[in-house]
Amino acid sequence: MKTITRRNFLINSIKTSTILFLSSNGLVKLNSQNTQNMKTLQLASNNRVISDPNQQVDNLLAFTKKYQEIKGNNALREAECYKIQWKSMICNIASDDLFVGLTKQPAIGFLPQSNESSMCYYMHPNALGKLENNTDLKSERKKILKEIVEFWEKNNTVKLAKETYDSEMTKVLPSDHYFGESGIVFTLWRMSGVQMDYEKLVRLGIPGLRAEIADYQKQVSKNSDEYSLYKAMLLALDTFADVCQFYCAQIDTLLETETTAGRKSDLQIMKQILLKLPENKPETLREAIQLVYLYNALDSSRNYGRLDEALATVYEADIKINHINEEEAVRLFSSFWRLISKRNYRYDSRIIIGGKGRINEAYSDKIALLMIETTRQVKDIVPQLALRFYNGQNPELYHNALNVIGEGNPFPMLYNDEVNIPSAMKAFNIPYNEAVHIIQYGCGEYVLNHRSVGTPSAVISLLQALIVILHKGIDPISGKHMGMPLDRYSKYGNFETYDQLWKAYCEQVEYHVDFLARHEQLEYDFAGKSAPFLYSSMLMDDCIKRGKGIYSGGIRYLGGTLEAYGNSNVADSFTAIKKLVYDERKISLEQLVKALNSNFTSDELLRKMLLDCPKYGNDIKEADDNLVKIHEHICNYTKDQGKKTNMHSYLVVVINNDANTLMGAHTAASPDGRKANTYLNPGNAPVGGADKNGVTAFFNSILKPRTEIHAGAVQNMKFSKELFNEYRDQLEILMKTFWQKGGAQAMFTVVGREDLQQAMLYPERYQNLIVRVGGFSERFVNLPRHTQDEILSRTLY
Repeated sequence: MKTITRRNFLINSIKTSTILFLSSNGLVKLNSQNTQNMKTLQLASNNRVISDPNQQVDNLLAFTKKYQEIKGNNALREAECYKIQWKSMICNIASDDLFVGLTKQPAIGFLPQSNESSMCYYMHPNALGKLENNTDLKSERKKILKEIVEFWEKNNTVKLAKETYDSEMTKVLPSDHYFGESGIVFTLWRMSGVQMDYEKLVRLGIPGLRAEIADYQKQVSKNSDEYSLYKAMLLALDTFADVCQFYCAQIDTLLETETTAGRKSDLQIMKQILLKLPENKPETLREAIQLVYLYNALDSSRNYGRLDEALATVYEADIKINHINEEEAVRLFSSFWRLISKRNYRYDSRIIIGGKGRINEAYSDKIALLMIETTRQVKDIVPQLALRFYNGQNPELYHNALNVIGEGNPFPMLYNDEVNIPSAMKAFNIPYNEAVHIIQYGCGEYVLNHRSVGTPSAVISLLQALIVILHKGIDPISGKHMGMPLDRYSKYGNFETYDQLWKAYCEQVEYHVDFLARHEQLEYDFAGKSAPFLYSSMLMDDCIKRGKGIYSGGIRYLGGTLEAYGNSNVADSFTAIKKLVYDERKISLEQLVKALNSNFTSDELLRKMLLDCPKYGNDIKEADDNLVKIHEHICNYTKDQGKKTNMHSYLVVVINNDANTLMGAHTAASPDGRKANTYLNPGNAPVGGADKNGVTAFFNSILKPRTEIHAGAVQNMKFSKELFNEYRDQLEILMKTFWQKGGAQAMFTVVGREDLQQAMLYPERYQNLIVRVGGFSERFVNLPRHTQDEILSRTLY
């Protein structure tokens, strides 16, 4: 698609209320007989969101035109494009909403992290396909849409970034589709994990933020990049005000027909708040929640940071003048929770409460307790509430958290400051006063609240790396070469010794991590060159002060992360190989590979021998030592690669969303006895069902991998309702010992002993059974069968 010119650009003639379409056939007047087209005039002025497909195309065209017009000033381009984009993002106010700002993602637009694995300037092929096939879409709009798609197919940010790969990088990193094909590594495209300074946003409000930006703007030359950035930031805040005005107009329309007194009052309060926020800082809890939610929505951030700290001061002010009570606060938070749920970001949506380093801790704790109670009442898969705790913190937070978890709620997740803060100091190489702000996002990755980013931009299957080694560089699923060059295998021969096999595995992993570190740096570089990410940058430390966007030198700590999967499978595989092949010589490596290739159908006895070998998770030294060895290698080598980039850190995250099941579905049989096309282990936990020596042995094993060499690891634990509730004293002693011995984190699924099996048989009876999958939670009956099987396989204590 060539640059869109006047010959194919839809012009809105506001003064004459006439829409003119300039096509190859000349000027066409779309008169009042086609009333749908008249709605184009109202993109900025009406009080309903864009729903007509023809209007959607018009807005995509305006966005594309603006992108093409502005060259050489990425900050201005982002601001001006966003002035158009928001009209396709926002959703109408629902009948039970107490706040506005619910958004959806346009088919084409600008976002830090978008659906369909993209970032920055993106396009969603699936969404565009639905739009193109909409029967209400006019033929002329279809032609326009086709040209728009042609342009963005060539100019979306991911496409442009991939074009900078050299030939070797293209060969080693061929795919982003970890969920649909076999592979050792896959790239991810997103700028995720941004945890903005919501305390600052609430303290300053929009006018205070404007004043800070304007002050810095006065100190720089009008011809400088910094001046352009500050100007664009102020334009972005203008857009925030425009959105508030839009919703005020929509509320006016709703008030015309609303007859219920309570709902009418809520709508009037919503309007008053929206009129106030562009010009005044929030003074009440309700105003502050609205500001946070709407700002977060416009940024399209998927996490909410230390929200108890952000809201503490306004809540204190409300309480002191008897403006609010706890019941009303929970009502407000409940609406907030439901709106977060409607955004449907189940892998994210983190809210952090508790922990060291908060401002106004007494009232932060009060907010935290309200949020725990809200989570109890609004039982859902998001928001993902996480409680940081430490010795000396108000014990009511931890106690109430356990109560809620015992009711079958996977939240709050628990994070131990006494372990995580010292670990962060070493992992990130930072002082205590920075590490005290460590919080979690996404599926459990650690980041420094509004001080750093650490977007996971790749995944590596450690198990697939080993399987390909055993097959001398051939992927048994596809039959094609995969991994490091074939000539590298010659020095290892036929793996006559265990040491040769281990070294070949290490080389395979290292070969790929080298490229993944380069990819992470390239992704950040390209993001920084493409846009300043205005809303994020305004609330991330140092960006305004430095006059730079978050990914172009503005952020204090630019960190990257690599998601590692299959660590327990690899450890158990090495344990079995060492024992049966090299130590006891009961089987040959050739026999093992043959059995793997047949998925054990040719030798079930051999599979039983593999399964009977010691497994990680049972406090057995030889098995746990192998897990530690695997952990130390991938974590330390990855950390070393960060020194070769411009990033402050590059660290492994030992997490799992559902990638362990999706990747496992395309992974051949493995030497731990696992059959082909079945799930990998979840996070730092043992392979499902492998831990058979009781909960104490399970805890002793998962405590062995060091926490100071990575950027987050998750521990999934499945407890019975009986243990969690009827034996609460024993449970608390058990958990206290776990924390004291170095436990960093715990994520619970609390179910009855037969609940999961019954839910698979009678899903209609278990609609509200929520389980912790890994980095996210979900209603068990909504999960695909392979994920249900993996959760069912986990040992229930």
